[in-house]
Amino acid sequence: MPIELKIPNIGESISEVQIAEWLKADGDEVKKDENIAMIDSEKTTLELPSPESGRLKILHPAGDTVKIGEIVARIETNGAPGKSKTGEAETAKAESGKRKAETESKRPEKKEPPKKVTEPQKEKSPKPENEQPEQEPEAVEQKPGVQEAKTEREVSPPPAAKTIVGREEEVIPMTMLRRTAAKRLVEAKQQMAMLTTFNEVDMSVARALREANQEAFQERYQVKLGFMSFFVKAVIDALKQFPQLNAEIRGNDVVYRNYFDIGVAIASGRGLVVPVLRSAERMSFAEIERAIADFARRAKDGKLKPDELEGGTFTLTNGGVFGSLLSTPIVNPPQTGILGMHAIQERPIALQGQVVIHPMMFLALTYDHRIVDGREAVLFLRRVKEAVENPARMLIEV
Repeated sequence: MPIELKIPNIGESISEVQIAEWLKADGDEVKKDENIAMIDSEKTTLELPSPESGRLKILHPAGDTVKIGEIVARIETNGAPGKSKTGEAETAKAESGKRKAETESKRPEKKEPPKKVTEPQKEKSPKPENEQPEQEPEAVEQKPGVQEAKTEREVSPPPAAKTIVGREEEVIPMTMLRRTAAKRLVEAKQQMAMLTTFNEVDMSVARALREANQEAFQERYQVKLGFMSFFVKAVIDALKQFPQLNAEIRGNDVVYRNYFDIGVAIASGRGLVVPVLRSAERMSFAEIERAIADFARRAKDGKLKPDELEGGTFTLTNGGVFGSLLSTPIVNPPQTGILGMHAIQERPIALQGQVVIHPMMFLALTYDHRIVDGREAVLFLRRVKEAVENPARMLIEV
């Protein structure tokens, strides 16, 4: 009896998904709970497990867009195990080759046509020297070269067509996640009055604090102490001082929040995703690092849940992990701000009248100028800078 494989409900706002990839071929034997397909929604990529063991019958190929609840495959559970589509194709190919060999063996042998003997191959009796000048005009009258050209055409294959190498094109459909991200980024540019302000932060104290506590921190919490937890804490400290960057516009109203759901941008194999740290103000350094590590791992495996990507009141993105020195991030609507972190570089700076070399990082704050004025944006970024350069001030809230 066939079991229907339907697209499950993966979120209130999601009505359709795209079949990104079938992990099994049509006709393959699958086991219960074995992942057989990857599906893309507008927010994340998810795995689709088999409801039962049996033979897979695919109804929609990879690349199709299907509705929630639509049947995309069937699992035949009571049929005898059969060959997969690949196996059947190989068997058919072998049988076809066998039949062709048998047919050719029964055909009568073709006799080869007698070979043409060209004029130069004929044996000629020796002639006196005085007769040779008389034969040369005869050869001219018989159109010399005609026979040779004919023989050359019969033996040589036609010249191959010339092809240009290195100018091929490959057309690959955009994933639903990529299409949705592209659409929202364009909408953000069209609907917001975005502006970016910059600053730089001295990472000396944060780096020393991290190195001094790394071993004990990792032994106790089984996760490394990174810089992201420093910035999450510093951003929350600044958002408390400048709530416009933790708000959103709804129609003609401004909605201020007293909670801090911080989105952290993570690069996955299928695109950028932004899982959210809920109530991050209540989280410790260890809880933040554990949550981010878990997000990164599940983003790579396509196991993030749609509700983990919804909401968010402010976003952090770290292009520095890829070597970016400076960039202008785009705000994720309906949020009003995003902080871009960048690569840490040893640079000379002036400190107390002397030139010293310190580990420095450029910061970029992009904000919605409709609700955030330049003054608040600049002071917010300066507050983040001061908090990272002196983490102790966050503990005493000064």
